[in-house]
Formats: sequence, C-alpha cells, structure tokens
Amino acid sequence: MADVDERPAAPPGPAPDRRTASRQEVVERLAAAQKSNRGAAGYSRWVNRPLGRQFAAVAYRAGCSPNQVSLLSAACTYLAIVLVATLRPTWPMAVGATGLLVIGYALDSADGQVARLSGTGSVAGEWLDHVLDAIKIATFHLAVAICWFRHFDLQHAAWLLVPLGFSAISSVFFFALILSDLLRRVDRVKRGGTSVTTASVNPNEAASVLRSLVVLPNDYGLLCLVMVLLPLHRTFQGVYALLAAANALFLLAGLSRWLREMRGLGRG
Repeated sequence: MADVDERPAAPPGPAPDRRTASRQEVVERLAAAQKSNRGAAGYSRWVNRPLGRQFAAVAYRAGCSPNQVSLLSAACTYLAIVLVATLRPTWPMAVGATGLLVIGYALDSADGQVARLSGTGSVAGEWLDHVLDAIKIATFHLAVAICWFRHFDLQHAAWLLVPLGFSAISSVFFFALILSDLLRRVDRVKRGGTSVTTASVNPNEAASVLRSLVVLPNDYGLLCLVMVLLPLHRTFQGVYALLAAANALFLLAGLSRWLREMRGLGRG
C-alpha cells in the first residue's frame, strides 16, 4: 500500500546549499524530517524510507524538483507493470521488473523528502503524487491477471479472481487511507490547528517493532519483492494468494478502525 498517512514538517533552519553540501549532510538533514514510524510496515520502515533518503539526497543535490522525482518513480513502476503484462515471466524479466518496482517505490518516498527539504512542496505536487499512486494501484494487479491468463497453467479459471480481487482490495484501501488522512487534516483546521496541507508528527516517536512485523503482509514493498517469484508459477500463485487474503483482512480491520475514528471527528 501507499506510504502516505502522515507528513512531518520541514526540518528546522535553512536548507543546505545544493552545490556545497555533501550527500551525507543532506541525508542527515532528511532523517531529521522523516515521517513517524508509527504504524509503518517493516519494509517501508527499515528499507524503503532509508533508501528513499539516499535517492532524495542525490535528487536534491542534482537540482531535481519533487515532481520530477515523482514522475521518475512512476516511469520505473509503470515500466515494470508493462513488463509483467506483456512478457513471459522468465528470470531476467522477473528480476528486472522487481528491481524497477523497488526503485520506483524508493523514489516515491524520495519525492516528499525533497519537497520538505527544499520547501517546494505544494498541493499540486501532493495531488500528482496521489494520482500516480492511484494509477499504479489500479493497474498492478491487473497486470498480474493478464500474466496469469497468458502464461500460467492455472488449475482453474477461478484463480483469475485472485488478482482481480486483490486489485479491488488495494484500490479501496488506498481510497479509504487518503480520505481518512484528508478528513483528519480538515478536522484539525476546524479546531484551529495546523494547515490542511500539513500534520504535526514527531519523527522520533516510539514505534512498535512487533506491529511493523505484523502488518508486513500489507506492505507494498513486500509485494514488489514477491514479484521475483513469477517464474515459479505455483509458488508465486500461493504466496500471492496469501498476500491477497491478508490484505483483505487488513482492509476489513482498517475500515472498522477508520469508521470509529471518523465518528469521533468534529466532536468535543
């Protein structure tokens, strides 16, 4: 799933000079404005966000805008999706597609970090980021369904319902996540809090390691890694189906929790 729930403010003080600051200096500055790890799944927390910081530092020093990083992320991800949908799942294809997905996801983390560090974040940029994510989520599992239909010796045609169902689960989860985040921010503004475009988040807030491991099946990064198993048809089918079932359970739990939270907004 998309890693979008909360956004910290920009790091304090002036941004480092792109021309003179070292990559390590930029990385350390970015770490000071990292999202809270509260609720973050394992791959996003321990792999994707640190990798995204490295990409963000390179992009910042190169003078790239957040939107350029977002578009580069989308290009990597969409190319991987096209490969899955159009090519036979050989090992070179699976490794290449997985690599593109991993890079695309890290860049998806990097764009917001560049925006916070450079102070160039905007509503239009956030809109673009979410729309690009929505396209990814709407097409990812459809590409898997096409791959299964064209190249897998499925035991029964009903297997195609698994990626189609996974697509619906992912789309509903993403919409509910984005809508809940928006309504929280609107509620804060109504209460006289921060701007609707920001959230007050402590990046050093304690986060449960156990929870990060428990919600790992819901982590888009794990799904990216699983794609390397595509040439092992039966193995991939089994692992993918387990992830789909786990995500269905996470969706039901999330919808219940978000509904209770939304009922509490605006009260008091």
